[in-house]
Amino acid sequence: MPAVGGIPVGPGREYPGNLTPYVTVTCIVAAMGGLIFGYDIGISGGVTSMDPFLKKFFPAVYRKKHAAQSNNQYCQYDSETLTMFTSSLYLAALISSIGASTVTRKFGRKLSMLFGGVLFFAGAILNGFAQAVWMLIVGRILLGLGIGFANQSVPLYLSEMAPYKFRGALNIGFQLSITVGILIANVLNYFFAKIKGGWGWRLSLGGAMVPALIITIGSLVLPDTPNSMIERGQHDAAKTQLKRVRGVDDVEDEFSDLVAASEASQLVEHPWRNLLQRKYRPHLSMAILIPFFQQFTGINVIMFYAPVLFNTIGFGDDASLMSAVITGVVNVAATLVSIYGVDKWGRRFLFLEGGTQMLVCQIVVAVAIAAKFGVSGDPGHLPKWYAIVVVLFICIYVAGFAWSWGPLGWLVPSEIFPLEIRSAAQSINVSVNMIFTFIVAQAFLQMLCHMKFGLFLFFAFFVVVMSIFIFFFLPETKNIPIEEMNKVWKTHWYWSRFVNDDDYPNVEMSKGSQATKNV
Repeated sequence: MPAVGGIPVGPGREYPGNLTPYVTVTCIVAAMGGLIFGYDIGISGGVTSMDPFLKKFFPAVYRKKHAAQSNNQYCQYDSETLTMFTSSLYLAALISSIGASTVTRKFGRKLSMLFGGVLFFAGAILNGFAQAVWMLIVGRILLGLGIGFANQSVPLYLSEMAPYKFRGALNIGFQLSITVGILIANVLNYFFAKIKGGWGWRLSLGGAMVPALIITIGSLVLPDTPNSMIERGQHDAAKTQLKRVRGVDDVEDEFSDLVAASEASQLVEHPWRNLLQRKYRPHLSMAILIPFFQQFTGINVIMFYAPVLFNTIGFGDDASLMSAVITGVVNVAATLVSIYGVDKWGRRFLFLEGGTQMLVCQIVVAVAIAAKFGVSGDPGHLPKWYAIVVVLFICIYVAGFAWSWGPLGWLVPSEIFPLEIRSAAQSINVSVNMIFTFIVAQAFLQMLCHMKFGLFLFFAFFVVVMSIFIFFFLPETKNIPIEEMNKVWKTHWYWSRFVNDDDYPNVEMSKGSQATKNV
């Protein structure tokens, strides 16, 4: 019995292949591309709560934070320049992800990863040695350009390289490395903030060179995906690579499907314009709505500003950084749960369970903050049990995100696009993600100042909307080969009106293919 909006869970067409040590190591190295994004998310929030950093670059914020006459905790970090420091990266990532589409399609996924690492490395150097605000912001822009290239290419690389039965787990390696990056950044911030002389923030920002080197070197040693090699006319090499990746010699069915998909993609001269065709309506909808909803879970509010947020609700500077480390550990652990369960329980189950968990926690945190801070923002004395309750529910919220919208927000879009629009559609996915990350980051401190505890209820509303969307409109994609993914749209109660057999004849082309029209 299919769930609403789903198809019966079953493998459908099967390609032979194993999870070889070669492909496992390859996917682990590629997934390290997420480190640069995660490290930046963790570092930027921690650095902006360090007094020496604020005193040097944002003295107005520093004065407001320490003004004895101001007890309004909601508004102490409200500064346009500070917000621009944090969010300028996401505008740059938006621009570079669009350019990355052409590089990824014409020159392969590896070159985009290389560009990502080199640009991020340059930004890290500039930020580590920054003497003025303009150097910080130019450095952030370079970091953003690097993140745009990496986020566009790494999820595609992982989805194409992984055997379809393990695609979910291997692709979520990208999200796992994001969470590991956040955790490492939080731990480093905690210790660097204690350095006497107040220059620890330089080590935090400059430390971004390490994950940049990892993805740069990784991109030079990784093999190309068979899909990308076929797309560039290297058929013999692609077949050899496919045999090595799958660990078997019988790859004829999968190879012929990849070639058929590539030949269809060669007929597409304008992939961006093609995205507007009726048959791509479900793909375009997912490429826009999934990253939009991912940002409106409110997770970046928690992760960017976890130290600021905990400082705001009454923790000291040290304690707030330590609390951010705790949420970082939860984030990593819960992502491991997702890696274990995504190919067993399916994408829809994790989306819906995580959404319910986040909703409950957001309501509890909003009520807890409202009870103590009210609308004045003056909490008076905060008992220890209160702080523990807030951190506990924020951790449960982070866990809910980390095994649902966190990894699946990258996995599902990267696995549903046909080859002919894959690079362009993935660029839209990253661009929408960065646009709304920018908007949320740009507006968060002002929203906290004006909406107060209502900010958590604002994001809770979106969690309800996105869960309804997933329930009715996202089909289950586990155990479906990536080049056969179109059948999930053809059998869906709503999307089937946009997609029909004539649009994707190659799905039934190869011998042994099982049509699923009778679902």
